[in-house]
Amino acid sequence: MKPWWILRIGKFVAILIVASLVIGLAVMVLWNAMVPALFGGPSLTFWQAVGLLLLSHLLLRGWGPWRHGNGWRHERWKSRFEEKLASMTPEEREKFREEYRRRCGPRWTDEPDKKEQTKL
Repeated sequence: MKPWWILRIGKFVAILIVASLVIGLAVMVLWNAMVPALFGGPSLTFWQAVGLLLLSHLLLRGWGPWRHGNGWRHERWKSRFEEKLASMTPEEREKFREEYRRRCGPRWTDEPDKKEQTKL
């Protein structure tokens, strides 16, 4: 029996290949249906459409930390959360920490777990 991670990687690669083929085909069909008729531009082959798709991804989204669009959301959430904590009184902050510990456990707080303290 093959290890589970090989099957997962194979499934991921297969999905990636199928998605690339479908999206490349969609770009080619849409380009060839619209651009030559509207602007008198050239028709594209499948590989030209895939190349155009890759080029547009590189130019418009890039490979930096913002490439998935999640970076700004994370930073925005973090700054709003820090502002909210800063506006709390010390009593409100302690109440928030206790509630956070109750819901998430000591693993997600800045204080060590009582079990870890007894081991030391």
